[in-house]
Amino acid sequence: MPERRSSHDDLIDHLVRSTTLQRGEAARVILDVLAYFDETTDDFVRRRHRELQSGGLVNTEIFERIAAELPHRAVAPPELSLRQLRRIVYG
Repeated sequence: MPERRSSHDDLIDHLVRSTTLQRGEAARVILDVLAYFDETTDDFVRRRHRELQSGGLVNTEIFERIAAELPHRAVAPPELSLRQLRRIVYG
């Protein structure tokens, strides 16, 4: 019976050849990266808010930092105002 290959096998093979990662580790890295880039803007804003808040920052600093980070995402969303960011977090 032929071995079933995932849609990312070429990338997994490349990582195994070009790094010290084992095949399972390379697959996990790829899945983590894909999940990171699959994150919606709202989910990203909420996650970063939690992370920055747990780091001791206050909302004024948090929302300014998130606004500065958003344009650098792989697929940048439209520019959001600080008010729109607050509404994502607090509804």
